[in-house]
Formats: sequence, C-alpha cells, structure tokens
Amino acid sequence: MAQKLRSTAKLVKDLRIAVDNGRAHSVCLDLPPELGTDMGPTALELGVMSYAGCFATIFALMAKKMRVPLKDLEVKLEALKSDEAGTVTEAAFNIIVRTDATEDTVQRIFKLTVENCPVGKLFEKAGVKVSYNMKTER
Repeated sequence: MAQKLRSTAKLVKDLRIAVDNGRAHSVCLDLPPELGTDMGPTALELGVMSYAGCFATIFALMAKKMRVPLKDLEVKLEALKSDEAGTVTEAAFNIIVRTDATEDTVQRIFKLTVENCPVGKLFEKAGVKVSYNMKTER
C-alpha cells in the first residue's frame, strides 16, 4: 500500500519560504545572505540534512530492533554540489557509533541502514556517489 506524503510551500517574505509536512511541522527555507536573508537552510541543504537525519534515524531504529543499545551516534554528511550538474553529485558520510556491541553487529546494523534508508534510496537513484566512513568507539 502506498503512503501519501504531503507538503505545502508558502512564500513568507522576499525569498523566505515556509514549508510544512501537512501535519504540525514546518521549516523555513531561505537563501544565503548574498541572495536571501539567511533565515533558514536552502531547499538543497534541507535535502542533505534530511539524508543525514534519515540515516541516523534508520541506524537507531535498526539497533533498537536488534536490541543493541547505542551510547551515542553522530552522523556527519558532507555533500558536493557540482556546477555542471547543478545539484549534489557526491555525499561523504562520517559516522561515529558508541556502543558495546561487536564490530560484526555494528556492521550488520550499518548494512541494514544503507538498505532501508528511504532518503538514501532517492540519492542513490539520482546517481549521487555516496561514501561511508564509520568508526565504532567503546
């Protein structure tokens, strides 16, 4: 069964846009100071933020399903926007996991996360070159 996701974008002022999810959550988008008023991330930055957030969410969810307690999780994502493509072409993750779980278990959680991250699937289908650097700390 398909799930409908909704969003409304409304011009607030100048180039500031309020975008919501059709429920009770909204974010203000804007452009950097040279073009906008820098009151929020750009839509593309929000896309990158969504990818990092989705990865962290799915990782934590998979760990929970496998009953693996996480002491800490930090997902940093650096994306590269090429001028030729006009959008993100590369994404490099730096992931730090703090847990007492074995390295094999952490790798299994990582693999399941990559396979099940819906935003990641969008980036992959768009041909973005994704790299991962994961470090497990005890």
